Amino acid sequence: MPLFRYKAVTPAGETLEGQMEAASADEVIAKLQDAGNIPLDARAADASEGSTLMSLLTRRSSFSAAQVVQFTQQLATMLGAGQPLDRALQIVLDLPGDEKARRMLERVRDTVRGGAPLSDALEAEHGVFSRLYVNMVRAGEAGGSLDETLRRLAEYLERTRELRGNVINAMIYPAFLVGMVFASLMILLIYVVPQFVPMFNDMGVELPLITRLVFGVGTILQSFWWLLLVVAVLGFGWLRKQYSQPETRLALDSRLLSVKVAGDVILKLETARLTRTLGTLLKNGVPLLGAMTIARNVMSNAALSEAVGAATEEVKRGNGLGYALSQSKRFPKLALQMVTVGEESGELDGMLLKTADTFDLEVKNTLDRLLAALVPVVTIAITVLVAMIMMAIILPIMDLAGSVQ
Repeated sequence: MPLFRYKAVTPAGETLEGQMEAASADEVIAKLQDAGNIPLDARAADASEGSTLMSLLTRRSSFSAAQVVQFTQQLATMLGAGQPLDRALQIVLDLPGDEKARRMLERVRDTVRGGAPLSDALEAEHGVFSRLYVNMVRAGEAGGSLDETLRRLAEYLERTRELRGNVINAMIYPAFLVGMVFASLMILLIYVVPQFVPMFNDMGVELPLITRLVFGVGTILQSFWWLLLVVAVLGFGWLRKQYSQPETRLALDSRLLSVKVAGDVILKLETARLTRTLGTLLKNGVPLLGAMTIARNVMSNAALSEAVGAATEEVKRGNGLGYALSQSKRFPKLALQMVTVGEESGELDGMLLKTADTFDLEVKNTLDRLLAALVPVVTIAITVLVAMIMMAIILPIMDLAGSVQ
């Protein structure tokens, strides 16, 4: 009988990893569920990491984030209208869409028609549907409210995508502006400024300090641009490799949170992500400890992820979520107070979602203020840099004109 590796979350919120003999991955998942665990992954023990990575890369491209939201909304609507699951999947499959997405949905439909639950069919599409997605569907199946679960899941995905879109949209114009400035300065320093050097040397003009500095920078860029490019690429690769190491990433992410503006935005973003994930999972019947373990994997900041892990241990000892999160002294006081109020009122899931809405709005307002302040700052910086370059060229010309007179 084949051997399978598995990973799951126990009812106590602990990560469970091991190997099991079974006829298929579906059987492994079923056994884990029968034991009260939340399956996260199950695959053949002899599957190589390379093949797993290739499968993840090829399948992930079959469904975009927007398509996942659309699929979830459409399936929730069909199930809410009383359609059986396989019929609902067929209706969604018949709607217009690209060929890769259709093939993926056909596999899901065929797996469901073969008797497997929807969560197992989605999990088989490695890398397309997140662990959070699969576990929420699994909780909805167990609670007999799959259509409602899918509606909440679609709302969660849409709000998450909207928040990410707000951040990206807020950064597009400043990034474009900075890119144009950088390109303009490079053209001036590499092509325009060096053309004046021979002329001034031939005329024997004594160059001011600012002119010598600008000409020196231009000469270095013109002669050694390839070396600077190699150093930049190697440096980026080294930094990326360092960031991939857990200890380094933890230290950098922790320091990043202390940066005045960027750290504030990241903290609010991660708080919104954490509370929305927890609230959505709890509302769909996932136990708190299991929800915290899943939510920790959703966090992108290693320092805050570690804080959630420590909070999970506090909850295991019987402490409340608000108290547990407060021990790291990393999360905003407003969020902690709202979570505590939710616990005291018995409406923790609803209050977590309200907390997420609050910090979504905070992020949007912060980004709007940041963008409003950033544009004039960048404009002033552009003006100063261009003025310095122009002064470096004009001052020797003025000195030359004065000496001629």
